[in-house]
Amino acid sequence: MTAAEAISADNRPFAIRTYAPAQLREALRRMYLIRRFEEGAEDSYMRGLIHGTMHLSIGQEASAMATCMELTDADKITSTHRGHGHCIAKGADVGRMFAEFFGKETGYCHGRGGSMHIADVRTGNLGANGIVGGGLPIAVGAALTAKRLGRDDVTVCFFGDGANNEGAFHEALNMAAVWKLPVVFVCENNRYGMSTPAAYATAVRNIADRAVAYAMPGVTVDGNDFSAVAEAVHIAVARARAGEGPSLVENLTYRWRGHSKSDRNRYRTKEEIEEWMARDPIARFRAELIAHGILDEAGADAIAADAVATVEAGIAFAKDSPSPAVTDVTRYVYAES
Repeated sequence: MTAAEAISADNRPFAIRTYAPAQLREALRRMYLIRRFEEGAEDSYMRGLIHGTMHLSIGQEASAMATCMELTDADKITSTHRGHGHCIAKGADVGRMFAEFFGKETGYCHGRGGSMHIADVRTGNLGANGIVGGGLPIAVGAALTAKRLGRDDVTVCFFGDGANNEGAFHEALNMAAVWKLPVVFVCENNRYGMSTPAAYATAVRNIADRAVAYAMPGVTVDGNDFSAVAEAVHIAVARARAGEGPSLVENLTYRWRGHSKSDRNRYRTKEEIEEWMARDPIARFRAELIAHGILDEAGADAIAADAVATVEAGIAFAKDSPSPAVTDVTRYVYAES
C-alpha cells in the first residue's frame, strides 16, 4: 500500500476500516430486519392479532445494531420497553419474537410476556423491561457477576433519555464506578420521554455530561450514524474488558412513531418528524457500504428483500403456533427447581 493509499484508508469511516465486509453486510441485514419486524408488528397490531400495546423503535436501528457489533453470546444486554431492535441486534429469532407477541407457546417467554418482556438468555439478552430504568440495576448485577467470576464478559445496558432522571440511573452508575464493573451504559436519546422533551426534564445539555459525576468517560454521538455509534461503543467495551470500569455512551436518535400505539402524537410537528426521517440510519449505512464497495445496489436490494421474506415467514410461524393450554396458566410464572 502506498502512503497515499494508507492515508485514504485511515480516513474511511470506523466501521468500514474495522469490520469485515461480511460483518457489515450482516449488520445491514439486521437493520433492515429490525425495521421490517417493527412494521410487521405494527400491521399485526392494527389487524387485531396482537393485544395490549407496543413501543416501536423505527428510526433507531443504527443505535441498536452498531452497539451490539462486537458483543458475543457471553456478553449480556439489558433492554427497555422499546427493545425489539436490541433483541434482533443481539441475535433473536423473529419467528419466536412474533410468537411471543401473539401469545403463543413457541414465543421466547411462552407467550406470557409479550412485547415488553422478551428475553433470550442463550444470546445474552437478559430481557426487555417495562419499568423505566429497570434494566440499569440488572446490568450492574450482571457485570458484578462477571467480575466476581473472573470472566471478561461485558454487559451493555440500553436505556432511554427519560430514565436518566430515575434514581436507579444514578445508583447504578455510581455503584458500577465504585466497583469498576465491566458495564457500558448506552442512552438512546430519542428526544422525548413519552411526550416530554428531554430538554424540559434534564438540566444538562447532554446526558453523557452526567458521566463526570461518577468518574467515568461520557460521550455523545450521532445515534443515526452507524460508524459513530460503533466507534464509541468499541472504545467503551475495550475499556470494560480491560478492567478499567464503566462508560456512558449517548446516542442521539429519533423514533418515527409515537411513544406507544396509544400515542396520538400531537406534541411533535410534521416538519420535525420529516426532518428526522430524512436522516434514516438504514439509508445512510446502505449508502456508506455502497460508496466503499462493500456491496452494490443489487446486493443491497437483495438484503432488503430477504428481510421482508424473513418477517413474513416469522408471522406465519407465529400464526401457526399453538396457544398455551388454559391448564398451564401458572407455568413459567415462577422459577421451577
